[in-house]
Amino acid sequence: MPQLPPRGPAPAPDALFDVTRGELVAVFGEGGVATVPATALPPEAAETEGARLLRDVGVPTGAVTLYRPREDSGRLPLVLDSVHLEDVEDVPEGAGGWPVIGRLLDAPLALDPASGAVYAFDRDEETARRLHTDISSLVHVAARFRRLLEEFTFGGDEESGLALLEREVERIRRETGAVDPLPFQDDETPWSVVGEEIAMGQRFTARSPGGRALYG
Repeated sequence: MPQLPPRGPAPAPDALFDVTRGELVAVFGEGGVATVPATALPPEAAETEGARLLRDVGVPTGAVTLYRPREDSGRLPLVLDSVHLEDVEDVPEGAGGWPVIGRLLDAPLALDPASGAVYAFDRDEETARRLHTDISSLVHVAARFRRLLEEFTFGGDEESGLALLEREVERIRRETGAVDPLPFQDDETPWSVVGEEIAMGQRFTARSPGGRALYG
């Protein structure tokens, strides 16, 4: 599979992955990358590196859905507005005041302003999981999976194509894990579930090369 275009300017020192707006727009177009204004975040989060990435770089749409600020307040919802924290085990201290930046599967994603980490709150399992060390990791995984879905082609028969697809998903897991082990820490993380679905031939759109091969 081809990789993203050549690397852009060096990231801020505390960003795990080199992600730039220009790279993402070149691959997915302006309409395929969502951003969050810094004014939508609480004051303690607005000046963080995570806020800068959400504002200036953005996240590819698709698996991740970024939330828009509320019309009445101009702010994103907080965890305490989105999750019944009394039902969640091992809630990090102060998590109720974190902004919920979006959703992956059915899990709200919240930004911890202090550490820069992204947490996933699983309503079914009633757990809070540290899913990304920083926002650049979220952008990186979302971009890798979306590009795979948009560009993968099934050569030969479907069985060999699915085997190749599974290897591509595993490569994303392995290469991401070498930098940030959190997104694919075990088989139960939201990203592991997404990766398994893709490896099974799911999540392709009908207009993609892979989708046309699968769906006719």
